[in-house]
Amino acid sequence: YIGVMGSKKTSEQRAERLARSGGLSDDEIARIRMPIGLDLGSKTPAEIAMAVMADILRVQRGRPRDAL
Repeated sequence: YIGVMGSKKTSEQRAERLARSGGLSDDEIARIRMPIGLDLGSKTPAEIAMAVMADILRVQRGRPRDAL
């Protein structure tokens, strides 16, 4: 599980930079969780941590994001 924090817009820009400058393929970029965690509307550090851990558990159990 590899994820990065930031907004959806920031994540899109980061993916473009990784493809252009980082030399990563589309498949490699797709493996990175951007933005990290489930979209729970988290604001506080504790809420962000919970969203990240929930997403890690989702991946571990093999559940797609849209199944939740």
